[in-house]
Amino acid sequence: MSENPDIVVLREGTEGLSMESYAEELQERLPDRTVALARTPMRERELVADARIVTGITVGEDLLARAERLELFACTFAGTDHVPMDALAERGVAVTNAGGIHAPGIAEQAVGNMLVFARRLHEGWRRKRNREWRHFQSGELTDSTVTVVGLGSIGEAVVQRLGGFEVETIGVRYSPEKGGPTDEVVGFEEDAVHDALSRSRYVVVACPLTETTRGLVGESEFATMPTDAVLVNTARGPIVDTDALVSALRSNKIRGAALDVTDPEPLPEDHPLWNLENCLITPHTGGHTPRHWERLADIVARNVERLDGDEPLENLVLAPDPR
Repeated sequence: MSENPDIVVLREGTEGLSMESYAEELQERLPDRTVALARTPMRERELVADARIVTGITVGEDLLARAERLELFACTFAGTDHVPMDALAERGVAVTNAGGIHAPGIAEQAVGNMLVFARRLHEGWRRKRNREWRHFQSGELTDSTVTVVGLGSIGEAVVQRLGGFEVETIGVRYSPEKGGPTDEVVGFEEDAVHDALSRSRYVVVACPLTETTRGLVGESEFATMPTDAVLVNTARGPIVDTDALVSALRSNKIRGAALDVTDPEPLPEDHPLWNLENCLITPHTGGHTPRHWERLADIVARNVERLDGDEPLENLVLAPDPR
């Protein structure tokens, strides 16, 4: 193994996926570069000293102190709130993330959850568990109105997958004048959001957690939504007021909810959401995909080539020092 690798893959894995596989995917895409997997803390300390690119979940400041040639840290998560951004900025290091690689899986799960409620599959599962052969009425997703809050990579992927279901779509984004893939686009103004919610049978939350979106869906919003509406949260738990959601589900203010994220998270064992039959819960697994490293390696490999050119880096969250 070269002691002067171009790219160092840090040892900590994610989502049960092997970092060795990630290193192999990078090497396959960059045959003229040297990719090294640091399997121990000592190897991390040794290898980062001469690396231009480091990739992993995060990079500790102890490693940064040794990484004198570092130009790019490629985070393997979409979120970078756990990354020492100030320290990286001080050193003029660019930071990219894994944004977009989870969009297909999250979108498929969102559409799947809408179909579960449309066809009442969860009621079928409950009757199977109880060994009850009793018919029940189902509905259709067709002709529904779906509001997608956030038109980034996830929101766009949701809308794309809804294309064959003959539904009306409303998109909510910060800059509605940009338009979007939905039939209608509105902004985050309170009146605009409530107007969209009032017409929606399904509301898919696919936006980042910001000061604008924290608590975006609460008691007032649930009061506006039709009683047959379903909330699908694919984004972050605090975007939805949990207490208001529990109350809305218990009192049939809305028909149901499908949550891949919660607040708090993990959801405590004694939380009331667990016992509500009209609430589907998955443990933040919507983005899991066997193509995680494949998609991320595509992005990182392109950025490795772009470091020496004029083309901007993909998924850039911290620009490099222009000096």
